[in-house]
Amino acid sequence: MTRIRYRHADVDGFKVFYREAGSPSAPTLLLLHGFPSSSHMFRDLIPLLADRFHIVAPDLPGFGRSDMPSRSEFAYTFDHIAGVIDRFTEVIGLTRFAIYVFDYGAPTGFRIAARHPDRIAAIITQNGNAYVEGLSEGWNPIRAYWQEPSAANRDALRAFLAPEATRWQYTHGVPDETLVSPDGSSLDDFYLARPGADEVQLDLFLDYASNVALYPEFQAYFRTHRPPLLAVWGKHDPFFLPPGAEAFRRDIPDAEIRFFDTGHFALETHAREIADAIRVFLAP
Repeated sequence: MTRIRYRHADVDGFKVFYREAGSPSAPTLLLLHGFPSSSHMFRDLIPLLADRFHIVAPDLPGFGRSDMPSRSEFAYTFDHIAGVIDRFTEVIGLTRFAIYVFDYGAPTGFRIAARHPDRIAAIITQNGNAYVEGLSEGWNPIRAYWQEPSAANRDALRAFLAPEATRWQYTHGVPDETLVSPDGSSLDDFYLARPGADEVQLDLFLDYASNVALYPEFQAYFRTHRPPLLAVWGKHDPFFLPPGAEAFRRDIPDAEIRFFDTGHFALETHAREIADAIRVFLAP
């Protein structure tokens, strides 16, 4: 059995929880989760890769078991989250690593990559978007909030935080829902139910517009530095469409694009297939 260690790092007074597995002397793979999950979403993937890689999977600030300070103490923006995770990599001694990015992990990881291109060995993006054509109409209620950040538009998004919405994110587009464990969505609901967590997530819905604004900068990084990139995409994702995966080839012509017959949380049903693709992609 794979030995996984559960640790905390002190990032300038901010506690970041993370999972670590594999030999520190092996190539490092940094796993960055999305909304509304935590590093728990990688529970099946980590054992499939730890014999070959040094795996580090942190909980983003405000998620999982990392600190969730009050909104008066910590600005819940993607710039701020990326800054904490960037510093986290330095605190634990990562100097060069591949990144696996999903959902919110994508704008976090792409910020770090654009800031430190010399540190990024490769990118695996699993439904981690960087192109406007990847955004579905499912974003329309959030777009309305970007355009008019009123209390009414903010309150309209609270439905995204309900347990029914969480489970729907896990199962939509999955041909056989019995393959999707209830554990992931149940844990996400536990963290979403914490006092103040709803307001944190609504702040991040609003700030997601900053990620779209940075798409040209991310794309310039891809064109300039041409990092090896593998896209592993649940093709029935209701939020991030297949054209968003295919668009990576515009800026990285050698990008590898793989689609899987599943939804947003592709690891719930295709962890083995995705792990196999990563092992081939990152083979020396």
